[in-house]
Amino acid sequence: MEYLLQELFDPLVWQRTVGAYMPVFIEGMKNTLIISAQALVLAFIIGITSGVMRVSRTRWINRTATAYVEIIRNTPLLVQLIIFYFGLGPLFKNNQTIPLVLGLGVFTGAYVAEIVRGGIQSVARGQMEASLSVGMTYSQAMRLIILPQAIRRILPALAGQFISLIKDSSLVSVFGYPELTHAANRVTAATFRALVPSIFVAGVYFVICYSISQAIGLIERRTARSGQI
Repeated sequence: MEYLLQELFDPLVWQRTVGAYMPVFIEGMKNTLIISAQALVLAFIIGITSGVMRVSRTRWINRTATAYVEIIRNTPLLVQLIIFYFGLGPLFKNNQTIPLVLGLGVFTGAYVAEIVRGGIQSVARGQMEASLSVGMTYSQAMRLIILPQAIRRILPALAGQFISLIKDSSLVSVFGYPELTHAANRVTAATFRALVPSIFVAGVYFVICYSISQAIGLIERRTARSGQI
């Protein structure tokens, strides 16, 4: 224990394990943000679509979305990434990024779908009936009346899910993708020191996730005051 504390507070150790390898960490952070942003966009599209399908009155549409959500939510993310990486990798000429983005996006999309479903169902049913009574179609009412209100209500839950996505992206290091966790592993292999690189990477994750949380909170407060998305 004493040795670990000495290592943790030794400036020379930090210089040799963090300062000397800062370009590796910067590259890892950049790649973490890139793959997370790409998966986030995909997850949002899948989540909105599946969430609307979950409340559809058409049985086969509802059941299709339900099957997707249940299968994805009840199987481990790492297993899904393995399936996407080795199953779809050859289709993309062994491109490393695309199957990993698909895996993260599909996984997160299932959770976003349930959040969206809950948001839609929280809007008073009479608003849909009123929209249909003035001549709107179901899709118009959903797009213009129901979804804007639902999204405003579920912003905190969406923020939490997207922060989880950033943390879940660390699993792609298993496949050699050069993100933050992979950067820490590379530094550990080169210096034979695991504690300091891991703590530094944990701090970077915290700064990224906390910043996103604060930004979403600011947006939520502003939309609450204005009453708009």
